[in-house]
Amino acid sequence: MTPVFLRLAGLVLLGLALMQPVVAATVTVQPGQNIQAAIAAAAAGDVVQVQRGFYRANLLIDKALTLRGIDRPTLSGGMVGDTIRVTAPDVVIEGLIVRDSGSNLRDQNSGIYLYPGAHRAVVQNCDLTYNLFGLWIEKVTDARIEGNLITGKREFDSAQRGNGIQLYNTKGAKILNNNISFVRDALYVDVSHHAIFRGNKLHHSRYGTHYMTSYYNVWEDNETYYNRGGLALMEVRDQVVRNNRAWGNSDHGIMLRSVQDSVVEGNIVAGNNRGFFIYDVEYAVLKNNLVVDNVVGVHLSAGSTRNVVEDNDFIGNREQVRYVGARDEPWGQERGNHWSNYLGWDRDGNGIGDVRYEANDMVDRLSWRYPSMKLLLASPAVQALRLVGQQFPILRVPSVIDPKPHMQPTHKNWSEWRGKHFPGQ
Repeated sequence: MTPVFLRLAGLVLLGLALMQPVVAATVTVQPGQNIQAAIAAAAAGDVVQVQRGFYRANLLIDKALTLRGIDRPTLSGGMVGDTIRVTAPDVVIEGLIVRDSGSNLRDQNSGIYLYPGAHRAVVQNCDLTYNLFGLWIEKVTDARIEGNLITGKREFDSAQRGNGIQLYNTKGAKILNNNISFVRDALYVDVSHHAIFRGNKLHHSRYGTHYMTSYYNVWEDNETYYNRGGLALMEVRDQVVRNNRAWGNSDHGIMLRSVQDSVVEGNIVAGNNRGFFIYDVEYAVLKNNLVVDNVVGVHLSAGSTRNVVEDNDFIGNREQVRYVGARDEPWGQERGNHWSNYLGWDRDGNGIGDVRYEANDMVDRLSWRYPSMKLLLASPAVQALRLVGQQFPILRVPSVIDPKPHMQPTHKNWSEWRGKHFPGQ
């Protein structure tokens, strides 16, 4: 063989070798061994596999790798700092119990802190317990947080706790199927866009969701209960809020404050003090929601107008709508809504009431101002007062007006949601 041929053959073999996929190595850590040392020794793309046991550690993950627990080992931060810090992209953390962060709110001590640049991080199937913040996610794109159980330092006063998951200045996050409780706010979201929040259980906290200045996000199939407030969406636009269940919250089920260009549909809002709290909302669509057995079904104020409100069921709320405005607000102009206290009739049998529904009259306004008056609502005198208010428009107050009230509700199983109140209420 000629030297030229040999050189060419060598180059071909070298090229074939370079084309072979690099197989990730697996490094196993046993109880008593040092996880941080294993991370330092691993190459990018490797798997650091932690066997069942208890490990005292404050870890820094600064390269793309997978940290995987086998039979759910426990990593304790020893009540100091962050238990795990991630600074590299493409890190996966799964199958661990991560606990015992520090308690410094200024330093945002967390069970897992995803630092700026930790793009495409995945945290899945972990228990994050007794941390100040469960997960803090800052300036990260395309993080996926899925299937985690997150609880806080429950003996702390609410204001001294951190949040379950905190998102700040993120894009493309997927927050899926997490169970979060006993924190300040289960999900705190600020300046974070194009995210999906789906299938989460948010309970026993101040707010299930505390959410501000974030756009183009989807809230879907979440359940929020036994909080002070369920979903609180504030100063946002272009949201889809679909098929969530907000029940038994001591204040509101779903708060919409300074919201524009959004769709709120198919939600169940039951047993709250205020079902919907709608403040300064414009160009939104509210449709096919079930609002049942709240003290106030909808509290509507601050110029919330130019919205489409159709095919909703308002059933068994002590006050269907508490409206604060200077002029009538039309709802249900195309198809109408169902109101369980509608007293009209349907002579042609088309399922639509023949006279319009008015949510508030003079008696409602008086009962807000003088709550003890509610004891007399069934009396002939109060019924006469309602009649007088209807006959003399000068006494009429601005109201939500529905010209096409449905005689029957759309949600046939509405009674299943009665009695789901905050404990002690």
